[in-house]
Amino acid sequence: MKIAFYAPLKSPRHPVPSGDRLMSRLMMQALELAGHQVALVSELRSFTRTPAEINDLEAVAAAERDRIAADWQAHGVPDCWFCYHPYYKAPDLLGPSLSRAYGIGYVTVEASYSARRDKDGWAAAQAALLETLTAASVNICMTERDKVGILDGAPHARVERLQPFIDPALFLARDPAPHPGRLVTVAMMRPGDKMDSYRMLADALSRLLHLPFTLSIVGDGKARSEVEALFAPLGSGRVVWCGERSAQEVAALLSTSALYVWPGCGEAYGLAYLEAQAAGLPVVAQAIAGVPEVVVHGRTGVLTPPGDVEAYAEAIAGFLKDETRRQAMGAEARLFAGTERGLAPAASRLGDILDRHVQVKREPRS
Repeated sequence: MKIAFYAPLKSPRHPVPSGDRLMSRLMMQALELAGHQVALVSELRSFTRTPAEINDLEAVAAAERDRIAADWQAHGVPDCWFCYHPYYKAPDLLGPSLSRAYGIGYVTVEASYSARRDKDGWAAAQAALLETLTAASVNICMTERDKVGILDGAPHARVERLQPFIDPALFLARDPAPHPGRLVTVAMMRPGDKMDSYRMLADALSRLLHLPFTLSIVGDGKARSEVEALFAPLGSGRVVWCGERSAQEVAALLSTSALYVWPGCGEAYGLAYLEAQAAGLPVVAQAIAGVPEVVVHGRTGVLTPPGDVEAYAEAIAGFLKDETRRQAMGAEARLFAGTERGLAPAASRLGDILDRHVQVKREPRS
């Protein structure tokens, strides 16, 4: 198929790294690996902080739709519009009407809906989202939570599951050479869920000062000073501030680390968990939000009860005290993320979903 790819929250070409940008890039890779021709159709960002901003975007969206339509008239219409991560604050203002006008398939992936977002003026955006999800050829859900949410609001929507995945090549290229006691985490430093995770991690590690460990933190952001203050009580020499690093540098650091620690407050799922596991690190996180979609409790890591700092600290301590167990889970983690959650199985699954749900109109041969 010829696929028009669009990510209303953040373009895959956006200059700021994030999980959204990485996942949109991975999705394009998987579609191409499945044999499809993929083109980024627009970089219009529809993310809005208030409901009124959506109305302000409509004129810009109308002009963008006209541009895309003119391009299609000149160079051919695609077979499918593929929208990554539409939700009430980042609606697809382009694809639904263009897909209807040209009679092509419309697919969403990682769409999310929750009725509790109807308040605070978002009801109209939520209603429009439900209309889009109901009319879609298929909605591909990355987590069971998203699938349940969509069907609660749009019971007649067509849904399929696709497990979160990564391209593990960069992490599998290096043999694990862990330094004993080296903990590592990779996360942006910003208010909200990220800060909640940093706060919980600092609290947990403050209870383990009797054990030998260091923590490497990869990441930066507006809240860096607050994050540094959280870890100051651990004392000098315990924390290594790595700042923002390239993917190659992250892979190198992971390969020499022993354990990946990130509580995961509010994580949709967290691709960093899969990258760490592909590098051979077991994970300590919470059994919260979408984290259980990417970490297998008891096999590739330990998931502790949400909000239980003491349990979280004990789980980290357990790995610091038992190297044999850490190695065994690290090997399982590498196998899980490197094979079961790699590009190839994701491409196969995506290809199967599109084959079953998107009907391609072919011109009759003369």
